[in-house]
Amino acid sequence: MPSYLEDLTVRLAVGVSQLPEETRARHARFFLAAQRDDGGFAGREGGSDLYYTNFALRSLALLGELHGEVAERARSFLAARLSGHASIVDFLSLIYGASLINLSAGLDVFADAAPQWREAVATALESLRREDGGYAKGTEGTASSTYHTFLVALCRQLIDAPLAEPDRMVAFVLSQRRDDGGFVEIKPMKRSGTNPTAAAVGLLKIVGPLDDEVREDVVDFLADMQNDEGGLRANTRIPIADLLSTFTGLLTLTDLEAADSIDATAIARYAKSLEQPDGGFLGAVWDQGVDVEYSFYGLATLGLLAKPVD
Repeated sequence: MPSYLEDLTVRLAVGVSQLPEETRARHARFFLAAQRDDGGFAGREGGSDLYYTNFALRSLALLGELHGEVAERARSFLAARLSGHASIVDFLSLIYGASLINLSAGLDVFADAAPQWREAVATALESLRREDGGYAKGTEGTASSTYHTFLVALCRQLIDAPLAEPDRMVAFVLSQRRDDGGFVEIKPMKRSGTNPTAAAVGLLKIVGPLDDEVREDVVDFLADMQNDEGGLRANTRIPIADLLSTFTGLLTLTDLEAADSIDATAIARYAKSLEQPDGGFLGAVWDQGVDVEYSFYGLATLGLLAKPVD
């Protein structure tokens, strides 16, 4: 059975394949040009890192461009970072990037890794477990995070390790639910957000069926996040939509078979308004530049809509 991320990649790739050829080629040129000499990809500042490399590799896989020299160079970049210490976000970026390169180009990033690397990763992940059943952002963190608990589940799927005490993970995530119908990132927060809600639903779907009441509340909450721009906001205190929240909200509603609760045509129009002539996407109307992360969200949003957008 494919993992959550593997299944999502296939779904998005099918949708992206239906976009106009000129659109796909423009964005392919953008992502290919973003690769650095070391084989990795960077954000708007600094050198290559695992986080941004993961977004670029995901995008290239959706576009059918993760092969040949591009994949070889990316494999070398990831392999060079196998022995370093990494955050949970970087763990996931490394493991998922390696999986994409293997599936797309048949290259094994872990060929020279220590034999017990999977067990070492699983042990490192469990060091982030907290008494409430969730997982913290780092070893020094005291508060469990909805997002990082979801990331642990994704990581364990990718290394073929069963979830550790999944019932406790579910109990923690449900404790993050609020009266507005969504979920928060950390316990002290009272106002739900689009992105922690998407992470919570993602985890609950991995572990088992979603409760009908939770589903209905989430659908209502996310539907309220769409604004006049057409995109989704991060939370009710933020008036401006952004591509991250638009993608995660749309994905969650699609997974809940409730995409008709929002205006898909308006979402498509919003995403296209942020698309740049030379490829890539702005993150929101306030943005002044493009990067591989938000460009992934823009491309993936159009892929989720699964039809060419005029």
